Amino acid sequence: MQFTKKHVYFLALFIVLAALAERINFSALVGTENQFFTLFQFFGPIAGGFLGSVLGPLAVLLAELLNFVLFGKTFTLLNLYRLLPMVIAAFYFGSLKEKKQWAQANILIPALCILAFVSHPVGREVWYFSLYWLIPILARLKPLRNHLLARSYGATFTAHAVGGAAWVWTVPMTAGQWINLIPVVAYERLLFGAGIAVSYVIFNTVLDKVSEKTKQGVVQIEKKYVLGRNFLKASVDR
Repeated sequence: MQFTKKHVYFLALFIVLAALAERINFSALVGTENQFFTLFQFFGPIAGGFLGSVLGPLAVLLAELLNFVLFGKTFTLLNLYRLLPMVIAAFYFGSLKEKKQWAQANILIPALCILAFVSHPVGREVWYFSLYWLIPILARLKPLRNHLLARSYGATFTAHAVGGAAWVWTVPMTAGQWINLIPVVAYERLLFGAGIAVSYVIFNTVLDKVSEKTKQGVVQIEKKYVLGRNFLKASVDR
């Protein structure tokens, strides 16, 4: 994708919104102090849908780095690694509508995360926790990959896989704590995936209206996700 001035405008807007969203905590991470999922989880991956599988993840990374700088977060190895899950999620979300060879990466990443998790002694005890990470693999299959909800849940569970695979090796937790997390993950990711889908529709609709007013395209949008009289019909037809 060619980088234009219009992409700069969208990138700037996205980074500002992301920096603000990172300040709104949603839920605490188990096993450590002062670590939270934030409002950013509800829309971060959509950058890949508008900017592609390269610029989208870069936008997410820049937004998260800005949050580090502006709000004085500690540059620990764990904090830096926590930048990666949303970057990979943006790649997943954006790559599903691009080159077919990206399918291998979208399947390989969660598969490797499952392997990394069950290779840990505690992870081996609760191997079934990693079954969540089959979702992004299944979402890449032909019947599902063109559906927005499949892309959204695939993205958020890819982020969860990348984070969880590192968490089991870096944060001391018991098997019981991982088991207790199973329903929590279901609740959180159900909301995150729905949030990603809804925010993508909202962004597409707003950017489409902006394009109509200015007579210029802002970024690449998906017309089928623009709210209008034909939106529900198009959703059913897909």
